[in-house]
Amino acid sequence: MNEIISYFEHIPPLHRSLILAGGIAFFWILESAVPFIRFGYNKWQHAGINIFFTLTTIIVNFCLAFILLRTAQWSVDNHFGLLNWLPSLNPWLFALIGLLLLDLIGAYLPHYVEHKVKLLWRFHLIHHTDAWIDTTSANRHHPGESVIRFVFTTLGVLVVGSPMWLVFLYQTLSVVATQFNHANIVLPKKLDNILSWFIVSPDMHKVHHHYVLPYTDSNYGNIFSVWDRLFGTFTTLDRDKLVYGVDTHMKPEEHNRLSNLLMIPFQKRRSPNT
Repeated sequence: MNEIISYFEHIPPLHRSLILAGGIAFFWILESAVPFIRFGYNKWQHAGINIFFTLTTIIVNFCLAFILLRTAQWSVDNHFGLLNWLPSLNPWLFALIGLLLLDLIGAYLPHYVEHKVKLLWRFHLIHHTDAWIDTTSANRHHPGESVIRFVFTTLGVLVVGSPMWLVFLYQTLSVVATQFNHANIVLPKKLDNILSWFIVSPDMHKVHHHYVLPYTDSNYGNIFSVWDRLFGTFTTLDRDKLVYGVDTHMKPEEHNRLSNLLMIPFQKRRSPNT
């Protein structure tokens, strides 16, 4: 465990970039080998739009990173936060509890809130307009949503009392997990069901991208599935019934045009299927 802590205390930016790019490349190839749906889309054009939003997410997080760093350092220096108030823990247990709590406060909670607060939903909506869910969809977030999620991540670091190495470990696992559960791949049903008891599996997250309620408002988990099961937001749906998108924005020419996607949070609210 000491080696893991040491690595993530000093993880080079290049390594973080390689993990992000390598994950996209790996799952991109895997999607061609075992696709869940054979989409009739321009895969490169679709990826271009989603990678644009991935880059804006990186830029937002880079510009605000000093806040996260100072928050983590302040928590450790002042012995503040849940992890710092617990009795001395085995390093592995410390990491597991920390990851679970960061996932709850920094990922599950903002995702849930974005679906319940209309103003925040308008920004998160861009993620749900994607009718061709694949591994590049993982970071399809409006820049405004990236700021919202950063606020919750910082809150999570403060409440949890997380050291920065644990934040970097969580973010690394989060990148790979979201690329995995968004990937257009199909696993054996039994394997997917077993995985969904511990982590957010592809089938579990695909339900969240079904175009109508109540499925859209379910399966909010990021890495761990425990929070959906614990808070009653876990739902299943047969694979053959899945339809990606969101019922208020079902026109392909809109969810495939970057200029429109950037303006969606500021557009007048419309009725479903218009």
